[in-house]
Amino acid sequence: MASHVLTASVLGLDAHPVDVETDISAGLGAFVIVGLPDTAVQEARDRVKSALRHAEAVFPRTRVTVNLAPADLRKCGTPFDLPVAVGVMLAAGLLPDDAARGLLFAGELGLDASLRPIHGALSFAILARELGVRGLVLPVSNAEEAALVQDVEILPAAHLMDVMAHLRGERPIRPLEPRPILHQRAAAHALDFSAIRGQSQARRALEIAAAGGHNVLMQGPPGSGKTMLARAFPGILPDLTAAEALEATRIHSVAGLLPPDGVVRARPFRAPHHSASGVSLVGGGAIPKPGEISLAHRGVLFLDEFLEFPRHVLESLRQPLEDGTVTVSRAQGTITFPARFTLLGAMNPCPCGFLSDPDQPCVCTPIHIAKYRKRLSGPLLDRIDLFIEVPKVATHELTDLAPGESSDAVRTRVQAARDRQTDRFKGTSHATNAELSSERVRTLLRLEEDAGTLLRHAVDRYRLSARAYFRLLKVARTIADLAQADPIRAEHVAEALLYRYDPTAA
Repeated sequence: MASHVLTASVLGLDAHPVDVETDISAGLGAFVIVGLPDTAVQEARDRVKSALRHAEAVFPRTRVTVNLAPADLRKCGTPFDLPVAVGVMLAAGLLPDDAARGLLFAGELGLDASLRPIHGALSFAILARELGVRGLVLPVSNAEEAALVQDVEILPAAHLMDVMAHLRGERPIRPLEPRPILHQRAAAHALDFSAIRGQSQARRALEIAAAGGHNVLMQGPPGSGKTMLARAFPGILPDLTAAEALEATRIHSVAGLLPPDGVVRARPFRAPHHSASGVSLVGGGAIPKPGEISLAHRGVLFLDEFLEFPRHVLESLRQPLEDGTVTVSRAQGTITFPARFTLLGAMNPCPCGFLSDPDQPCVCTPIHIAKYRKRLSGPLLDRIDLFIEVPKVATHELTDLAPGESSDAVRTRVQAARDRQTDRFKGTSHATNAELSSERVRTLLRLEEDAGTLLRHAVDRYRLSARAYFRLLKVARTIADLAQADPIRAEHVAEALLYRYDPTAA
């Protein structure tokens, strides 16, 4: 009679239940795993054999067949080691028949029977809760991460012998207590705004972007402070909510990029090099994994030297910027990853960089400048809410020793604006003004009459697209939130217009 052990296969961010069926039959000694396993799962045969020997369990000398059902679901990675080992022991009569009932198993085995960490433990815990199983048995290294999920017992084990003792009732594993998510402010890479000299307009624009989740593109000569502004940006962002932290942790868990304590507490800040490929940015691969835009979910994606990225790579951002998700299609199937991030780009005005520098002459020809700017398409520009000119810092501002306004002071205003948005969007799936659909903009945002008149004139004067119109309105709403004002007034629309991209500018 075949034994049954419950485990799961993680595809994208979701874990799908898998029944590990093990049958021991007469015949020459063989160990076969079927059910669409990848190479890592096939290699579990050798790891399980060695682990059982080191756990003082005898591996059957007859034919052992393991079926991973459903057979048409792709099985990837090493989390199948532990459930396969438990299935073999159940089928061989080394464990009580009902020992694995109500439990979900996941873990990689070392040759010495130690349990090693796996990717996607949080997804396993979420599935265990959804299935209503009694507990989740997994490596100690993944226990803190899995304990973020309520209403499921997390049973951490360091060795296969610990699992055997628990299943026999000899030495039960003590369940880990559920753990709350403690918030943490910007990570160590964030500079303080007080260290930035000058750039009052850029600082104001970044405050608006942080308050409403808007996309920003900064343009200026080399050394004007674009990168420094970007590195300071995380310090003015509000804390992650518990739900947002869980989302970010789940993505980083699947990617194998969790911090040592197993929780993403601060908003992610991703800054890939301009040589990054489209797959690394958007996600994908033979076994689809989240890319940089998903790793930046609920945080910031900073693209320095924006126009040095290949055009097709930049164009791949268009759909995620609009939808907040990215869909990766491969032969094995289609997987959707979340990608709700704030885009922060920095670029030079021309190939040499000195077109807007009053002290350094530009050596680029008009043809070179036009070709350079063609890398930035109209549809992509339409998705950028704030376009900032970052001029060279004046000498008297650069040498001024008096500290500027701190990140904490700016962050207080940002948090107040976010709180207004939270109250406004209660009962909806939206978290910031930037996430609003055009339908929600019409129903939730109110304008004074003179603000509406100014907005209509701006649409006609600048020939704004429908998307640009709604994005302009959402920026104006964020400016009003920072001013603790309702409804939107004409001065809020006027300031939002200051940050629109002007293609006729030098």
